[in-house]
Amino acid sequence: MKIAVATEGNMVAEHFGHCSQYTLFEVEDQRVISKTVIPNPGHQPGFLPGYLANLGVKCVIAGGMGARAVELFAERGIQTITGASGPVDEVVQAYLRGNLQTRGGVCDHGHHGC
Repeated sequence: MKIAVATEGNMVAEHFGHCSQYTLFEVEDQRVISKTVIPNPGHQPGFLPGYLANLGVKCVIAGGMGARAVELFAERGIQTITGASGPVDEVVQAYLRGNLQTRGGVCDHGHHGC
Protein backbone atom coordinates (compact mmCIF):
# COMPACT_ATOMS: atom_id res chain seq x y z
CA MET A 1 0.00 0.00 0.00
CA LYS A 2 1.18 3.51 -0.70
CA ILE A 3 0.39 6.43 1.65
CA ALA A 4 0.78 10.10 0.67
CA VAL A 5 1.19 12.71 3.40
CA ALA A 6 0.80 16.42 2.66
CA THR A 7 4.08 17.80 3.98
CA GLU A 8 5.78 21.06 4.97
CA GLY A 9 9.37 20.28 5.96
CA ASN A 10 9.06 17.18 8.14
CA MET A 11 5.60 18.09 9.46
CA VAL A 12 2.10 17.27 8.23
CA ALA A 13 0.86 20.28 6.24
CA GLU A 14 -2.22 22.16 7.34
CA HIS A 15 -3.80 22.00 3.88
CA PHE A 16 -3.54 19.15 1.40
CA GLY A 17 -3.56 21.14 -1.84
CA HIS A 18 -1.31 23.97 -0.76
CA CYS A 19 1.56 22.00 0.78
CA SER A 20 5.04 22.27 -0.70
CA GLN A 21 5.51 18.50 -1.08
CA TYR A 22 4.09 15.04 -0.48
CA THR A 23 5.88 12.30 1.39
CA LEU A 24 5.07 8.91 -0.12
CA PHE A 25 5.39 5.83 2.08
CA GLU A 26 5.37 2.32 0.63
CA VAL A 27 4.01 -0.02 3.29
CA GLU A 28 4.06 -3.83 3.48
CA ASP A 29 2.86 -5.88 6.45
CA GLN A 30 2.22 -2.70 8.47
CA ARG A 31 5.79 -1.43 8.16
CA VAL A 32 7.36 1.23 5.99
CA ILE A 33 9.64 -0.22 3.32
CA SER A 34 10.38 3.03 1.44
CA LYS A 35 9.87 6.76 1.74
CA THR A 36 10.08 9.31 -1.07
CA VAL A 37 9.45 13.06 -1.07
CA ILE A 38 7.98 14.61 -4.22
CA PRO A 39 7.16 18.28 -4.89
CA ASN A 40 3.55 19.35 -5.09
CA PRO A 41 2.92 19.66 -8.85
CA GLY A 42 0.49 22.51 -8.24
CA HIS A 43 -2.98 23.06 -6.83
CA GLN A 44 -5.51 22.83 -9.64
CA PRO A 45 -9.09 21.81 -8.86
CA GLY A 46 -9.51 18.07 -9.39
CA PHE A 47 -5.92 17.39 -10.49
CA LEU A 48 -4.19 16.05 -7.37
CA PRO A 49 -6.53 13.09 -6.68
CA GLY A 50 -5.86 11.70 -10.17
CA TYR A 51 -2.16 12.49 -9.98
CA LEU A 52 -1.70 10.66 -6.67
CA ALA A 53 -3.95 7.79 -7.80
CA ASN A 54 -1.69 7.32 -10.84
CA LEU A 55 1.25 7.01 -8.43
CA GLY A 56 -0.54 4.12 -6.70
CA VAL A 57 -1.58 5.99 -3.56
CA LYS A 58 -4.33 4.27 -1.52
CA CYS A 59 -4.40 6.61 1.50
CA VAL A 60 -3.87 10.36 1.90
CA ILE A 61 -3.14 12.04 5.22
CA ALA A 62 -3.33 15.83 5.70
CA GLY A 63 -4.14 18.51 8.21
CA GLY A 64 -7.07 19.73 6.14
CA MET A 65 -8.66 19.09 2.76
CA GLY A 66 -11.61 20.45 0.82
CA ALA A 67 -14.80 18.41 0.66
CA ARG A 68 -14.56 18.08 -3.13
CA ALA A 69 -11.05 16.60 -2.89
CA VAL A 70 -12.35 14.09 -0.31
CA GLU A 71 -15.11 13.13 -2.79
CA LEU A 72 -12.67 12.80 -5.71
CA PHE A 73 -10.38 10.55 -3.68
CA ALA A 74 -13.34 8.42 -2.58
CA GLU A 75 -14.37 7.99 -6.23
CA ARG A 76 -10.92 6.47 -6.83
CA GLY A 77 -11.13 4.21 -3.78
CA ILE A 78 -8.54 6.26 -1.88
CA GLN A 79 -8.97 6.74 1.86
CA THR A 80 -8.54 10.27 3.21
CA ILE A 81 -7.55 11.12 6.75
CA THR A 82 -7.80 14.76 7.74
CA GLY A 83 -7.03 16.58 10.94
CA ALA A 84 -3.59 15.01 11.37
CA SER A 85 -0.71 17.02 12.75
CA GLY A 86 2.85 16.49 13.86
CA PRO A 87 6.02 14.96 12.41
CA VAL A 88 5.26 13.01 9.23
CA ASP A 89 7.08 9.82 10.28
CA GLU A 90 5.34 9.73 13.66
CA VAL A 91 1.92 10.32 12.09
CA VAL A 92 2.40 7.43 9.65
CA GLN A 93 3.59 5.11 12.42
CA ALA A 94 0.54 6.04 14.53
CA TYR A 95 -1.71 5.37 11.52
CA LEU A 96 -0.12 1.95 10.97
CA ARG A 97 -0.59 1.09 14.67
CA GLY A 98 -4.23 2.17 14.46
CA ASN A 99 -3.93 4.96 17.02
CA LEU A 100 -3.62 8.13 14.95
CA GLN A 101 -5.36 11.01 16.72
CA THR A 102 -7.04 13.52 14.39
CA ARG A 103 -9.16 16.61 14.92
CA GLY A 104 -11.20 16.60 11.72
CA GLY A 105 -10.19 18.88 8.91
CA VAL A 106 -12.54 19.19 5.95
CA CYS A 107 -12.06 22.76 4.77
CA ASP A 108 -14.68 25.20 3.60
CA HIS A 109 -11.89 26.89 1.62
CA GLY A 110 -11.74 29.93 3.82
CA HIS A 111 -8.36 28.37 4.74
CA HIS A 112 -8.56 29.53 8.33
CA GLY A 113 -6.96 26.81 10.41
CA CYS A 114 -6.83 24.16 7.71
